[in-house]
Amino acid sequence: MASEDVKRSEGVKAPSNAVIGICKSLIAGGVAGGVSRTAVAPLERLKILLQVQNPHSIKYNGTVQGLKYIWRTEGFRGLFKGNGANCARIVPNSAVKFFSYEQASKGILYLYRQQTGNDEAQLTPLLRLGAGACAGIIAMSATYPMDMVRGRLTVQTDKSPYQYRGMVHALSTVLRQEGPRALYRGWLPSVIGVVPYVGLNFAVYESLKDWLVKSKPFGILDNNNNNSELTVTTRLACGAVAGTMGQTVAYPLDVVRRRMQMVGWKDASSVITGDSRGGKAPIEYSGMVDAFRKTVRHEGFGALYKGLVPNSVKVVPSIAIAFVTYEKVKDILGVEFRISD
Repeated sequence: MASEDVKRSEGVKAPSNAVIGICKSLIAGGVAGGVSRTAVAPLERLKILLQVQNPHSIKYNGTVQGLKYIWRTEGFRGLFKGNGANCARIVPNSAVKFFSYEQASKGILYLYRQQTGNDEAQLTPLLRLGAGACAGIIAMSATYPMDMVRGRLTVQTDKSPYQYRGMVHALSTVLRQEGPRALYRGWLPSVIGVVPYVGLNFAVYESLKDWLVKSKPFGILDNNNNNSELTVTTRLACGAVAGTMGQTVAYPLDVVRRRMQMVGWKDASSVITGDSRGGKAPIEYSGMVDAFRKTVRHEGFGALYKGLVPNSVKVVPSIAIAFVTYEKVKDILGVEFRISD
């Protein structure tokens, strides 16, 4: 009888521990996203402004000039405009992304071991790319409406009509004026872009870490931890390399989705050009391919990389901070499983 009680208690305790572990993992991912994105919020806003500005009314010519212009015209708060909405999106997005990567990695590794018959097999860079792609698609789809309205909130300036007062107001306004489908405008290029972006981020970061730990080059391992852990600086460098590779490959799709998100917004033209005449934007896009074609035709191939410099400066610390913060918070919360396991 006593043994049955023990079994019952263990049966109840196991799911409870599993739920706690999931919650801790989600918290770690959310904190990582919020910290990393806030650290680079000014560059994030400038990137979006560069992506959508009217080619006939150039206000932002580069990273330094753009940041100075925002500071001069909107002050310190202007540098962080849209960051609250951005964090409201990135915190759940990051939580879902890291957790989904862990679960996808476990599932893919299990299937890989079953297929090869090798119980000691480990994830290859290609399999990590697949797990990262799955995680990116799930996280992007779950939080896309918030990303869509965040893009519109970010491009508003003091000289343009403030159609949206905040994320909730923006969501309700888009639903009322443009319909539910508008909340997922630009979703396809986002999903296509997230495959190489998030996939490469995870694949490059984890593969670099594995290679460095196995090769043990001089001076990069933490001697205070039996020489088995990479130093924080080295992990930040791994994250920087991963972020740079991922965003360079996926950036044109990010430009296209941002422009598609502006379609249907009656004040988009005034926001982008900075005047107050309103009206529809001069160029409308019927879909992803049409957006690519018109962007290249009217502005040249280089337009697909508008805002790449501030985005590159932003991505390097952002991805690095996110990975390291995630692992550190999991250590603090006592979660044993790491994304590299």
